[in-house]
Amino acid sequence: MTSTVNEQQQALAEGRATSLALTEEALRRATDPAGEGARVFTKLYPDAARAAAQASDLLRKAGLVRSPIDGLTVSIKDLFDVAGEVTMAGSVARAGEPAAAEDAVVVRRLRAAGAVIVGRTNMTEFAYSGLGLNPHYDVPRNPWDRQTGRIPGGSSSGAAVSVTDGMAVAGIGSDTGGSVRIPAALCGLVGFKPTAARVPLTGALPLSFSLDSIGAIAPSVACCAVLDAIMAADEEPLPRPADLGKLRFAVPTTLVLEGMDKDVARAFEQALASLSSSGARIDEIAVPEFTELAAINAKGGFTAAEAWTWHRDLIERAGDRYDPRVVSRIRRGKDISAADYLDLLAARKAWRASVEARIQDYDALLLPSVPVVAPAIADLAASDEVYYATNGLILRNPTMINFLDGAALSVPCHAPGEAPVGLMIAGPAGADRRILSIGMAMEALRSQARA
Repeated sequence: MTSTVNEQQQALAEGRATSLALTEEALRRATDPAGEGARVFTKLYPDAARAAAQASDLLRKAGLVRSPIDGLTVSIKDLFDVAGEVTMAGSVARAGEPAAAEDAVVVRRLRAAGAVIVGRTNMTEFAYSGLGLNPHYDVPRNPWDRQTGRIPGGSSSGAAVSVTDGMAVAGIGSDTGGSVRIPAALCGLVGFKPTAARVPLTGALPLSFSLDSIGAIAPSVACCAVLDAIMAADEEPLPRPADLGKLRFAVPTTLVLEGMDKDVARAFEQALASLSSSGARIDEIAVPEFTELAAINAKGGFTAAEAWTWHRDLIERAGDRYDPRVVSRIRRGKDISAADYLDLLAARKAWRASVEARIQDYDALLLPSVPVVAPAIADLAASDEVYYATNGLILRNPTMINFLDGAALSVPCHAPGEAPVGLMIAGPAGADRRILSIGMAMEALRSQARA
């Protein structure tokens, strides 16, 4: 796995590395015919990346360092606008559409901070699945079990594998129902989903403007905190690790613990035991609102309604070029009436208020990011029934926090050598810095246990 932002920045500061050398190594890995690069990236930027790296090295020689990611390699999900290019979003249906006039806000902020953008990463078409399968660009293989060929998770599939395989120190993705946290959990990385309004969505091709958020997948919580601050233009000092002994956590017993496989159950229980030993108080609580969400979203929810609004003209022109498993779900939005949508808005407002009241005395919720380890690609590709059932299961827990408009972090909690498992730390809207602070403390506790 790639080293962290802090480790690479320290190597640059001490003269043990140059941005150009780091960039050349990332590009070498991305273009290695024996590696995953061809499945990870839909487009590479070798010339622009080298130029950005050389500029960073020159500025550093002059004593100018623009940010903690100055000179470091970053990948961007294929749904972010890059000036002069058509934003394909993991599809082929947008071929021939107008090119973007300017960079997405997050891309602009990353460039201004000195990030070396190495390429655009593969994703589920139009971000509409938590599995990461893509019939147009193939599926990046999960690093845990390449022999079997397991999913990386989605929709930010290439983002995660670009990091595990050292093609970037971090991958920028989007999260509408878990699309940052799911690949992070299944690939053994950290993924942060901020409160939706924290990072501007301008220039990101939408799935659901009510639920979309932008976050990073990286090797550590500190990496995600650095990137979040840059993308959010947050100039406050970065969060510090929390004192776990002073914290009170809630583990929801409603729905989110159902269907866990033995690997996830074991890792989750061990993580909770370790937290308790550190002095944290952990309460199990019922959250009956979680069982209501399926009925609230029975007609397709915000995702189907808002995706249909955006896609309807493109589907009319190029619907036959969509992934059938994606376009069928988008088309559900066609049957959602204005009254249905207004009912949905009202239901969400009431649901959020009820959940927020129930968890207000706790510092964070703790739950499995995903209840199962990464399944095999072949099983999902072969059966629509298995595909949709698995997609629903894998999206279930993360989706709760998107509907809450909360902040959430997935951190690895598995033992070395075991299948990757993510622990989700979540809170209500605006709890971003607190969630990152808790994540840093949990990460430190895990490192101590493994030392």
